[in-house]
Formats: sequence, structure tokens, C-alpha cells
Amino acid sequence: MKTFNPKEIPIGAFHSPLCWGLLRRGPLRLRSTVDKEENVNLSPYSFFNCFGTNPPVLIFSPARRARDNTGKHTLENLLETGEVVINIGNFALVEQMSLASTEYDKGVNEFIKAGLTPAPSTLVKPPRVAEAPAAFECRVLEVKPIGEGGGSANLVICEALLLHVHDEVFSADGTSIDPFKLDAVARLVPACQRRQFV
Repeated sequence: MKTFNPKEIPIGAFHSPLCWGLLRRGPLRLRSTVDKEENVNLSPYSFFNCFGTNPPVLIFSPARRARDNTGKHTLENLLETGEVVINIGNFALVEQMSLASTEYDKGVNEFIKAGLTPAPSTLVKPPRVAEAPAAFECRVLEVKPIGEGGGSANLVICEALLLHVHDEVFSADGTSIDPFKLDAVARLVPACQRRQFV
């Protein structure tokens, strides 16, 4: 058995077995935000999940960059405006999500870089991704920083105000979302990484 102590090894050396132990991270979602000048930012995240339904609470974490301890544009925008749209990523959007994950200068519109269509939201300023099978319009309830160094978390606790779902991902009777039609994707550990820790 191997034991990994995060206080005794570099961040990068702990990151991979941590994510592998959790079967990598959660489902991929695209977060759209705007800054106080209403410049749009779009970025995929996989540190994400749902933590309640009354009210509907979604939490994700734009962690600080491990290499230089800098914050991400998404986090800066959330702190400025308190709003975000969490767009479900599916297999059809994998290439666009990869393009949106590139580090662009602040103010660069990742919708344009990724070839995605912004759709107006109803209750918040950030646009939805029109191609996403579902999208949650959210108000940020709290941003809780945990840690100070590179790789440290910033738990963004959101209340989902509205959920938009495309008709084509519902079951035949229209009563529930069909997971096969949704075709969501997640970050999982590639086989080559799994072999490193077996």
C-alpha cells in the first residue's frame, strides 16, 4: 500500500492520486460569468456537484493555479458580480470545452474562441451556452477560500435560480431527463495514469 501525505510531497505529486482516488473529478460544466464591465468569461470546471434541493445548492471550486498561486478570471468575476451560469457539458461540446479551457488574457471572450453561441439569461447577466443541453442560472451565496497557496480551493456556493433544459434530452414521455440523451461527460483518469498508482 502507498500512502500520500499532502503536507510532505509537492502539490502536483498529490494532485494526481487525489483525483484518481475519486475517479478523477465531477462532470464537466462550463461556467459563464461577466466582470463589472460585462466582459464575458467562459471556462470549464470539473470540481463541481449538487449539495441540496431546497434551496437548490450547487458548489464548484475555481482553485488557485498551482504553478504561480494566481486566481482565475472566473473567480475574479464571481467576486465582482455574484452571478454565474453553470452550463452542462456533453460529448458534442468536448472540443469547444477544450478550447474554452485555454488561458486567455482577461477580457477575451471564450464564447468566440470556442465557437459557442451566447444565449440571454433570464435572471442573471452572464449568458447561457445555447448549445448546452441544460444550464443553471445561479446567484452566488458565498465564496469560501480554503488555503492560501497554489492549488488551494475557493468553494463557490450558489443557489440555482432557474434551470433551462433542451426538449431533446427528456425521456420519451417528457417526464424526466434521459441520461443517455444528455450524454454528459466527466474528467476521468486515463488508463496510463491508473497504472502509475496500481
